[in-house]
Amino acid sequence: MESLVVGDIAELRPNQGTLSLFTNEAGGILDDLIVTNTSEGHLYVVSNAGCRDKDLALMQDKVRELQSRGSDVGLEVVDNALLALQGPTAARVLQAGVADDLRKLPFMTSAVMEVFGVPSCRVTRCGYTGEDGVEISVPVAGAVRLATALLGNPEVKLAGLAARDSLRLEAGLCLYGSDIDEHTTPVEGSLGWTLGRRRRAAMDFPGAAVIVPQLQGKVQRRRVGLTCEGAPMRPHSPILSAEGTVIGAVTSGCPSPCLKRNVAMGYVLSEYSRPGTPLLVQVRRQQQVAVVSKMPFVPTNYYTLK
Repeated sequence: MESLVVGDIAELRPNQGTLSLFTNEAGGILDDLIVTNTSEGHLYVVSNAGCRDKDLALMQDKVRELQSRGSDVGLEVVDNALLALQGPTAARVLQAGVADDLRKLPFMTSAVMEVFGVPSCRVTRCGYTGEDGVEISVPVAGAVRLATALLGNPEVKLAGLAARDSLRLEAGLCLYGSDIDEHTTPVEGSLGWTLGRRRRAAMDFPGAAVIVPQLQGKVQRRRVGLTCEGAPMRPHSPILSAEGTVIGAVTSGCPSPCLKRNVAMGYVLSEYSRPGTPLLVQVRRQQQVAVVSKMPFVPTNYYTLK
């Protein structure tokens, strides 16, 4: 797996996971994914459903390459559904249906357990909302049963992609295909923290020759957070300097339900990326004042052991 991603997978503890990136030789991001080192002796990988075909082909090609060299490696696609239970009371709701003590399951760790009578579920303390919560990998045959059991609690409501999108944007989390893609490097995308220290030194991941020097040098553009009043900033809206020169574009934007103001992220020339920098964003042919802001816009509430 380390021949495909930028993260330090070998150093993961049993049942610990990490967000990582598939990269190409030009340093671009092919997808973001979560890799977990399970206590059962294999890696559990969750990548984006929208990138399923290319991610699967990437891993299959690497498996064949390594097997041809005599390596003991294999790839199995698990026919599971993935349910995300997110929010401040998610753990309490789920605890009613599991025997395991969820207080011992911190952020980015996982365990296999029976959930509301459905066996062989992998529960991972993670999610893409910035809130506490879990993602449950459940055998397809039990997915509807489990979803029905969760919805039996009046605190649990169905949430669509638009609700998830506003939450992940408030948390400053990237959406693949919008905020990052194969033409974006991890450093440009402000994701340099995903590069393991050992991996940086070894420079043994795809695109390392491009990405590692960027950590110490300058990149032409960077992903930043933006806040503004007035009309919401939307993808592709031009970002301008205070003098009116186009310096970038918005990649994600929406009104923030928590902050009651508009938030967005986008790419600007590096010299304009410092928090507090006043800029302009063109929305519906009108220029409105925006400010480069630190992310996350709303503090995250991931569950960690004290």
